[in-house]
Amino acid sequence: MRKFSFLLISLFLINTAFAQISPKEHFGFTIGDDYQLANFTQTEAYFKKLAGSSDRVKLLSIGKTEEGREQPMLIISSPENLKKLDYYKEISQKLARVEGLTDEEAKSLAEKGKAIVWIDGGLHSTETLGIHQLIETAWNLASRKDAETIKILENTIILMTHANPDGHELVSDWYMREKTPEKRSLQNLPRLYEKYAGHDNNRDFFMMNLKETQNISNQLFLEWLPQIMYNHHQRGPEGSVVAGAPYRDPFNYVFDPILMTSLDAVGAAMNNRLNTENKPGYTQKNGSVFSTWYNGGLRTITYFHNMVGLLTETIGGPTPSEITLVPERLIPNAGTVFPVTPQKWHFRQSVDYSISMNYAVLNYAQRHRDELLYNIYLMGKNSVEKGNKDTWGLSPNKIEAIKDAHQKDLGGARTSGRNTIPTKYFDQVMKDPTKRDARGYIIPAGQADFPTAIKFVNALIRSGILIHKASEDFVVNDKKYLKGSFIVKTNQAFRPHVLDMFEPQDHPNDFQYEGGPPIAPYDAAGWTLAYLMHVEFDRLQEDFSGPFQRIPYGELQKVEEKPVVLARGYLINAESNNAFIAVNELLKAKEKVFRINSGTDQGDFYIPANTKVQKIIQNLVSNPGLELKIASEIPTNITKVSELRIALWDNYGGSMPSGWVRFLMEQYRFNAKLIYPQDIDSGNLNSKYDVIIFVSGAIPPVSNRPSNNRNIESNLETIPAEFKAQLGRISQEKSIPEIKKFIEQGGKVISIGSSTNLANHLGLPVRNAIVEMGADGQENRLAAEKYYVPGSVLSVSVDNSLASAWGMKKNADVYFNNSPVFKIATADLLKGDIKPILWFSSATPLRSGWAWGQGYLRDGITAFEAKFGKGKLYAFGPEITFRAQTHGTFKLLFNQLYEVSEK
Repeated sequence: MRKFSFLLISLFLINTAFAQISPKEHFGFTIGDDYQLANFTQTEAYFKKLAGSSDRVKLLSIGKTEEGREQPMLIISSPENLKKLDYYKEISQKLARVEGLTDEEAKSLAEKGKAIVWIDGGLHSTETLGIHQLIETAWNLASRKDAETIKILENTIILMTHANPDGHELVSDWYMREKTPEKRSLQNLPRLYEKYAGHDNNRDFFMMNLKETQNISNQLFLEWLPQIMYNHHQRGPEGSVVAGAPYRDPFNYVFDPILMTSLDAVGAAMNNRLNTENKPGYTQKNGSVFSTWYNGGLRTITYFHNMVGLLTETIGGPTPSEITLVPERLIPNAGTVFPVTPQKWHFRQSVDYSISMNYAVLNYAQRHRDELLYNIYLMGKNSVEKGNKDTWGLSPNKIEAIKDAHQKDLGGARTSGRNTIPTKYFDQVMKDPTKRDARGYIIPAGQADFPTAIKFVNALIRSGILIHKASEDFVVNDKKYLKGSFIVKTNQAFRPHVLDMFEPQDHPNDFQYEGGPPIAPYDAAGWTLAYLMHVEFDRLQEDFSGPFQRIPYGELQKVEEKPVVLARGYLINAESNNAFIAVNELLKAKEKVFRINSGTDQGDFYIPANTKVQKIIQNLVSNPGLELKIASEIPTNITKVSELRIALWDNYGGSMPSGWVRFLMEQYRFNAKLIYPQDIDSGNLNSKYDVIIFVSGAIPPVSNRPSNNRNIESNLETIPAEFKAQLGRISQEKSIPEIKKFIEQGGKVISIGSSTNLANHLGLPVRNAIVEMGADGQENRLAAEKYYVPGSVLSVSVDNSLASAWGMKKNADVYFNNSPVFKIATADLLKGDIKPILWFSSATPLRSGWAWGQGYLRDGITAFEAKFGKGKLYAFGPEITFRAQTHGTFKLLFNQLYEVSEK
């Protein structure tokens, strides 16, 4: 008994001592010390110590990262709350989803529940403050005993999530590898800090391609549904310390007004906390570039789920820095009420600011716990009610329609400024039945690329959207739909996200002043995912019903598995992206594959059958999903498909567009080898490759100036030997002649976005179409005051008789970001060596987003193929692989990656 008592006392003493281990004792330095960073391995060990020693902390993995690490989340609250996590999670889910609740029941749940607050760090790994403030805040919440902390623990449940473990390890190790602290630098990382996306990992949140995004989204939209989420970033605008909420206009018009005023309230609490602690330099509203328009970021997608999403961009890093002098920021205004003066800045100051803002958010949450819980219910309820009745959402286009109706009655004279207009013009537009919001959408089974439609559905499901599936054939509005069709109703809590994925974004004409230059959107202006993925759907403005089976939240869908019978052969529709997976698997297995080169099935794949082929096809039908037809006879109009040796350009440090294409190559099972500028400069390319892909950012414009590699070459001695072969840039002097030689000798080059500059280097007879004649008789690029198309969805015409566009429809939606548009003389087109693939046949091609001066696009060619020597250049102005979201245009890349003889 004495031994047992001694053991208990020893364990208690050990546990107590262990609980007192501060970050400094674990890491060997205070978080925020100059020239010091913790890596992920050290941080993970510290999180385990916190969870193992504190009854306030629970640690769990929310999934694996792309590089195979565990992605940790700390749940921090009072010991009593941690014992009832499932209970409080269920309350949060019920209130956010609204289903089956009365106002009284919701108020009762709000009284019983705890505010759920998400705080993350490390998404952008070079923004090192993010993860380090997370470590320090976790320690504070686990160890402090002051009244404020105790109240926070009692009334909130805090989800402290590591957003990017892989990048954390890379960046911290890179910085700390230098033994002399003053020489440490975050510059010249050898690769992307997220395996495929780098900084674009914060643009993946409606598509959810990446494992880290999927892990985070599962917690946000399926598990916990927090009322507040706080996403830490760096860096703030010059002359300030931090940029935060509330943000500048425009905000997205699908949001509930309660969301925007809640965002103002929490932002005010953060700003006020810093002011009371004499911490100047908080910038908001028009003081920074950040808005609430875009959907796909970690912060911004939460708005479409009725959550108060917070972003701060704070200065500072492990190497001391300076707050620069920006005279205009020294005068207090609504953007910056407490300006900061120029001074030396240390990392620890940034950590302290972050802890203050975290505590401001948490204190707000604990004080307004029941209000936050009830308001997320109320916003969801408002969404359901809008989806259950005729609703007309306001947008700039509808306001213009009101003005146009008034102008028409005035005989063409338009009122200016803010003159009032008779109410009848409002009624003409806002009571027009054809302009009502949708009640729901039907995604028909049987469409040509149903597997891609299912990927779209799964993106919605991962976002917490409620989907139904038809259990049998049904009819709506005299149209028959097949069993297996998907139904998405708008009478659900996250209606804003549903609308945003199906409907066009209507970005306002946003200029610095009337007649002045445009104000760039923070990211894209338009991104309607159903358009980008070429998903076929029907938009219903009346309520409808049918044999619809509810899909449980989070249950991912797949193509219905059907047995593949042994036959003479199989036909796979070229419109299906997954067809390319099947082709690549069959070619790797040394099986024969053909394409139909003419007729109504032009572009479709024909595969002669045997038992081995049957097994491969059967596996693909199961995963990732494949639809095929039985071929009773061998088509006569077929051409053999052969593999090509594929090279994908990249550069030292990693290109994000290249990373996304690398992701696609792996997903669709192409074998592609990365190729760097030095590889190109060394020549003899035809002996190694058949096709080279150059994404945006690879090929520079034609210039009279010599190429410049000074930025990296000046730091050459700091680059490890294994990466030095990746250094350099594509140059006019060395690289372009080798690329030219490669094409002349029979190679194929695919250029995307700005890399279509290659056409000019090759001397092809193409010119920029977005120009006007200047007073000097020279063509000048149109000024942004006349023409400006930031990231948006545009409609183009397609020559799908060309092998390069097989599987495409005659009209397609493309992602266009002030992308290249070409003019080719008729005489040159008649020669037949240059053939347009995509062009603008309309003066109004905008489908979603913002296209100022879009009429200039009419008749412009935005993609073409050109013979050059024995080879060919494919030039695609639009971003056909953008962030691996533009499924509808993937085929424009994939088609070029085989050897197929044209008719």
